[in-house]
Amino acid sequence: MAALSILELVRVTEETDARGALDNARDLAAHAEEWGYKRIWVAEHHNMIGIASAATSVVLAHLAAGTKTIRVGAGGIMLPNHSPYVIAEQFGTLARLFPDRIDLGLGRAPGTDQMTLRALRRSPESADQFPQDVLELQAFLAPAGPNQRIQAVPAAGTEVPLWILGSSNFGAMLAGELGLPYAFASHFAPELLLQALQIYRTRFKPSEQLSRPYAMVGVNVIAAETDAEARRLATTQQMSFTNMFRGTRGLSQPPIDDIETYWSPIEKAQAQQMLARSIIGSPETVRAGLERLVEETGADELMIVSDVYDHRARLRSFEMIAEAGRDIAGSAAGDISLQRKA
Repeated sequence: MAALSILELVRVTEETDARGALDNARDLAAHAEEWGYKRIWVAEHHNMIGIASAATSVVLAHLAAGTKTIRVGAGGIMLPNHSPYVIAEQFGTLARLFPDRIDLGLGRAPGTDQMTLRALRRSPESADQFPQDVLELQAFLAPAGPNQRIQAVPAAGTEVPLWILGSSNFGAMLAGELGLPYAFASHFAPELLLQALQIYRTRFKPSEQLSRPYAMVGVNVIAAETDAEARRLATTQQMSFTNMFRGTRGLSQPPIDDIETYWSPIEKAQAQQMLARSIIGSPETVRAGLERLVEETGADELMIVSDVYDHRARLRSFEMIAEAGRDIAGSAAGDISLQRKA
C-alpha cells in the first residue's frame, strides 16, 4: 500500500489570521496522526500574506509539539535562501527535540519573488550551488570527525533524512545521483511527473541513507460527501491559482457556486493545466483516483494537498482521504529508515 502524507499549506483565510492558521495546522497534524498519515510537511514561502509558514522550522516545532508519532518536516526548505550551516543547526535542534520524527525536504527555487529574494540577502545565482549545498548540509548532519573544527551544534550526528524536491528533471537527476528520496510537485506542475520519476529511478545510486529509489508524488485531493460538494470546495484552490496568474495573491477565499463567473477562459486553461492531476469528489471517486495514480506512477508515497477553506470541512476531507487510501494497493516500500544501506 502506498503511504499517505500531508502537505499543509498553513493558509490564512478571510476569517482566520496567521495565529489561527498555525493552530489549525497543529490541529490537523494531531488528527492526521490518529488517521494514520505517515508525515505532515510544510513549505517555505515568503512575502505571501495568505501563507503563514515562512519561518518553517518554527512552524515545524509547533506541529511536532502537538503530536507524538507522526513525522514532521519541510516540504521544503528552499536551500538557496539559506546557509546550509544554519539549516543544519535548525533541523538538528528539531531532531534533538523530536527524535526520529524530523524530515528535511530541499528545493532550489526561491519560494518567493525577486525583490523578496534580495530582502533575504540572497542572490538568484545561489541556486547554481544547490548540489554542493545539499552535500554540505548532509555533512553537517553527519557525525563529526575527530579533527572537525566547524560543527553544526547540536546537529552533528542527527543524520536528519534529506529529500530532494522538484518539479522538473533536474531534481530527479540529483536525487538519483545522491541516492536520496525524491518528491515530485505534481500538485502544481504535473507535466513532467512520469518523465521525472523514470529519470530518478534510472539514475538512482544506493547511498548510506537509502538502498533503493523511494518516490513521493504530490497530488491535490478534495473529498466530500458528494462529487458536487467536493467540486464546490475546490473552487477555493481554483481562485487561489487564478489570483496568482493575476498577480493579486491574497487571503484564501470561501468557495463559490460557479467558478466560471470568477476566471476568464485563459485563466481557466492555465489553472486546469497546473491542477490537471487533481482528484476531487466523493469517497468512491477519491479512492478510484488515488488507485489510478499509484498504478500509473508506482509511487511509494502520496503527499496530499487538500486546500479546503473551512477547517472542519478540511479535516473531514483528510479523514475521508485516509479511509480511501487504506484500500489502495501500492508498492509497499516501507519506511525509509528501514532502507538504509548496510
